[in-house]
Amino acid sequence: MATETIIWLIPLPPLLAFFLIVLFTNRSKALSHTVAIAAVTLSWLGSMVVFFRALGTEHFGKEVFASSVNWLPTGTDFLKIGVQIDPLGAITLFFVAWTIFMIFLYSVGYHNFGQPKGDHDRPGLPPHGATVTDSHGHQHVVPSVEPMYSRFFAFLALFAFGMYVLVVSDNLLTLFVGWEIMGLCSYLLIGFWYGKPSARNAAVKAFMTTRVGDVFMLLGLALLYSATGTLNYRAIFYNEEVLSRLAETMTPVFGLSAAGLIGLLLFIGTIGKSAQWPLHIWLPDAMEGPTPVSAMIHAATMVSAGVYMVIRIFPLVTADWHGHDLTAAMSVIAFIGTFTAIFAATIALAQNDIKKVLAYSTISQLGFMISALGMGAYIAAAFHLVTHAFFKALLFLGSGSVIHGMEHGVLHTGNHHVDPQDMRNMGGLKDRMPITFWTFLIGGFALAGFPLVTAGFWSKDEILADAFAHEHWVILATLSIAALMTAFYTMRQITLTFLGQPRTREAEHAQETPWTMTVPLVVLSVFAVGFGWVGIPEHFPLLGGLIPNWFHEFVGGTLIKHPKPVEFSFVPLTISLVVALGGLALGWLVYKDVKAGDPDPLEKPLGFLYPFLKNKWYFDEFYAFFVVKPMTWVSEVFTYQWMDRRAIDGILHFFARLGLAIGHFFRYYIDKPIVNEFIGDKLGAYWTFQPAGRALSKVQTGRIQTYLIGAVAVFLVIGVALYLFVF
Repeated sequence: MATETIIWLIPLPPLLAFFLIVLFTNRSKALSHTVAIAAVTLSWLGSMVVFFRALGTEHFGKEVFASSVNWLPTGTDFLKIGVQIDPLGAITLFFVAWTIFMIFLYSVGYHNFGQPKGDHDRPGLPPHGATVTDSHGHQHVVPSVEPMYSRFFAFLALFAFGMYVLVVSDNLLTLFVGWEIMGLCSYLLIGFWYGKPSARNAAVKAFMTTRVGDVFMLLGLALLYSATGTLNYRAIFYNEEVLSRLAETMTPVFGLSAAGLIGLLLFIGTIGKSAQWPLHIWLPDAMEGPTPVSAMIHAATMVSAGVYMVIRIFPLVTADWHGHDLTAAMSVIAFIGTFTAIFAATIALAQNDIKKVLAYSTISQLGFMISALGMGAYIAAAFHLVTHAFFKALLFLGSGSVIHGMEHGVLHTGNHHVDPQDMRNMGGLKDRMPITFWTFLIGGFALAGFPLVTAGFWSKDEILADAFAHEHWVILATLSIAALMTAFYTMRQITLTFLGQPRTREAEHAQETPWTMTVPLVVLSVFAVGFGWVGIPEHFPLLGGLIPNWFHEFVGGTLIKHPKPVEFSFVPLTISLVVALGGLALGWLVYKDVKAGDPDPLEKPLGFLYPFLKNKWYFDEFYAFFVVKPMTWVSEVFTYQWMDRRAIDGILHFFARLGLAIGHFFRYYIDKPIVNEFIGDKLGAYWTFQPAGRALSKVQTGRIQTYLIGAVAVFLVIGVALYLFVF
């Protein structure tokens, strides 16, 4: 089969699975997850075929796999849509296919292990089959488990479809379609446990926050189309004439070029989608959804899509960049990424929920990628995007395994007041959940950048090396401190969760999860270690050259001009070693002796900063007071009570009363005395027209046939009259 045909087909199996589950298999758990897994298996297979064909194509990048069709007529031409896989698309397809496949397989075990059948996937909701009374006093029967279970896999399949559409698209319009499909699915899956008010609120929060960024992104798409007449990647990002024109066209907005302005508008979409400051607030709350959803959002789809889009438009953002001093647009992007990296890392230091630590870690690591793109480190950003997807999927799935193991302990003790996600209630799990422990350790070390072994070390080190090589000292210092914090809170998480002695009876009775949950952990741990080896710098001591720097050569071929690798220096390498090993050692030393009920060892040294970090810099409270409350006042008080009820209703009521007054006047002063009494009675019009009215009323039979015959007769009479008098 032709490669282009396979690319067209890759997104279709998850979409078909969505419709099959919703329409036909929703009453069968086994059929539903079988259909979903079969679908993503087909997409995975197609992705691997395309990826390895791309690897085997000589000079891939100059020549790409592409196919397009006419879609919408524009008057003189057609708006074309199609598919395209270039080196960036191929590597993205690779990690997306693997992570989605593993998450779907894991989901089967996640929803079928360790809890009473049918009730564990609905925390906060009444049991299946129970009769409940809603707020209006109406009684309903809670649906059986199968539709809830099937609904999960249907939405997960639609989520996968959206990401595949985004990756294989050859233009920004269909990329935006996949982008919005994922926005919808994030709302549906974050609020999957809709019986919990916190889950409902988190779903709305995610949907509304990302919509803010999407509005600006849509403006950027409109401006780009008006400036170029197309949204096709090859026609814009690989056309030097178009890029030069956009770079030379200046706008009145802070002296930005057209390329810079459009790039920033599109980038705001990424700020929302990839949860960068200041639109980061939705991602930690997204942990209210099932753990596989968290893994999908943080590794395989949603936030990865935001960074992927910025990497895709990199030629546009850097169109007016000359290689050293950053442009205004690049400076904004670099600032947002760098600040987000350290900002989120500080919050992660004081979180106790095992998933929320990882959530803020994701925000921070995405900041590393955005910062790299802002300073022009294209390859480093793409490399960290791929490695992060693997080890973050591993960590989130590992956290779900830990939570399920703890929930088994909760069931054993019967103490449902113990939070199975709070790391302070864990400890000693490495002996009870050995597979989860070792795979989580690999993922954690990859996140911390454990030297030489893990993928996270090589990708994060490349970002620091780029900052050093181009003398971006503030970025280098800030990201180094953020990396130190990352290693510290990662070891804090590992120590509190797995090491030492159990701090609760529930942790003592935790148990390992089934193979459907542990096999994906093992597979992802292989990538969390091995994928970094394909990007080892050529001049790295001892290891350089042993394994070719395949990633740099391959992905670099996406750009018009292949980016040159930075010169090797021991300075960023030393920084990477110190912050990774120092942070891990410090995290273990601080938390190795924490006992049940002990306060966090950071509380005393940090003082007032600890509650500040624990409460996430009070950003939620800030938005609630300065954004939500004013908008609520505007909608409820100003808009409803003043504008709607007083102004608009007042005007409408005035005209209504005016109409009644006019009607009253005509009825009592025109109609009754003049028409009825004078013309009708005194002049005899009533007795003149009444017989005619009664006679004509017989024509109104209510039968269509009669009306049609009458109409034909009238037409015949008119026709004859015209013929006689005109012709």
